[in-house]
Amino acid sequence: MKLTITPKAQEWFKRELELAEGQGIKFYGKVYGKTQVHDGFSVGMSVDIPENPLLEENANGMMFFVEEADEWFFKGYDLVVDYDAELDEPKYEFTINSL
Repeated sequence: MKLTITPKAQEWFKRELELAEGQGIKFYGKVYGKTQVHDGFSVGMSVDIPENPLLEENANGMMFFVEEADEWFFKGYDLVVDYDAELDEPKYEFTINSL
């Protein structure tokens, strides 16, 4: 799995969220909703401290991560976190992992 945070998404997170020392932005699968690859689940996001990170990405002074417990949701896919200017919120795009 690869996690990419676009520069516009990084700007949104920096503007909207305050992180304390050691905190980062966690992405996870949550019940209800839909993604382009999951029915009945959507991408959740929260400010948290990593416990058992499967993946960490540092960008623009912020840490973004996925926990090992959420591997089931992301397995086989790469995730690009971008910014939706019309909705003023992040948008999530999955692609099949080429590895």
